[in-house]
Amino acid sequence: MSYETIEFKIERGVALVTLNRPKQLNAINQRMVDELMAVQQRVEDDDGINALVLAGSGRSFCAGYDLKEADQGERKGGVLETRALLERDMDMTMGFWNCSKPTLSAVHGHCLAGGCELALACDMTIASTDARFGEPELRFGAGIVCMILPWVTGPKQAKELIFTGNDKISAERALSMGLINRVVPEGEALTATIEMAQQIAVMDEHAMVLSKKAINRAYEIMGMREAMQAALDLDVVITSLDTPDRQAFRDISKREGLKAALAWRDARFDNE
Repeated sequence: MSYETIEFKIERGVALVTLNRPKQLNAINQRMVDELMAVQQRVEDDDGINALVLAGSGRSFCAGYDLKEADQGERKGGVLETRALLERDMDMTMGFWNCSKPTLSAVHGHCLAGGCELALACDMTIASTDARFGEPELRFGAGIVCMILPWVTGPKQAKELIFTGNDKISAERALSMGLINRVVPEGEALTATIEMAQQIAVMDEHAMVLSKKAINRAYEIMGMREAMQAALDLDVVITSLDTPDRQAFRDISKREGLKAALAWRDARFDNE
C-alpha cells in the first residue's frame, strides 16, 4: 500500500511511520489523518510487528495541524460537522495510545499543538536537543483538540503550557515537565528511539500487550476518556464561537499569508 503524506516500513519487528510533508513541517492535513488511522490498523493486524515508531521527515517532527485546511474545514459546516471533524482528529491521535502494541515517538525540531499531542499519545518519547515543544492554540483563539496533556504532566504543568501558549519549550525543560522520557544529542533521536523499540520488540508479546493494557486501564478508570470527551465538547464550542483573535488571525492569513498571521500572533508576546 502506498501513502501520500507518510512513509511506512518494517524492520526487525518495528514499524517505522514517518510523517512526510517536510515543506509544511509535517503539518497534519485530513489526508494524513486518514493515512495514520489506516496504518494504525495495519500495525494492529500484523503479527510480525511488535512496536511502532513515529517520526517526522525534514526539519521537524510535526508543527501541528495544517491551519489553512483546518480553518476551511471548520467553516464548511455547522456545529455537528465541526464536532465530527474534531472527533476524528482526536481518534487518530489517541490511536497511538489505544494501539495494543507499544508506540514510541522520535522528536526533533518543532513538536507543536496537534504534533505535540501526537508525541504525548505515544507510550514513550525520545527527543533531540533541538526539539521545541508547545501548545500555542490559545494564542490565536483556538482550542485543544486532544486534551491528553494533563494526564501526562499533571494539571499545573498542563495549565502553564496551555495558558501561556509558549511554543519554545526546550527538550530539557520538556524532560523535567514529564513530557518526554529522554534527551539525546541533535540528530540522534530516531536512532535512539528505534534502538529502544527493537529492545521492546523482542519481549514476550502477550505479556507486553497486557502490561500496556493494565497501565492504560488505570488512567481510564480515573476517568481519562470521559474527561477528554468533555474537553472535546468544549473545543467544539471554542471553534464555533469564532473568537475575535481567531477572526483576526484568519483575516491576516487570508490577506497577507500564514507567515504574517503567525508574526501577528507572536508579536503580542514580545517578553519571551
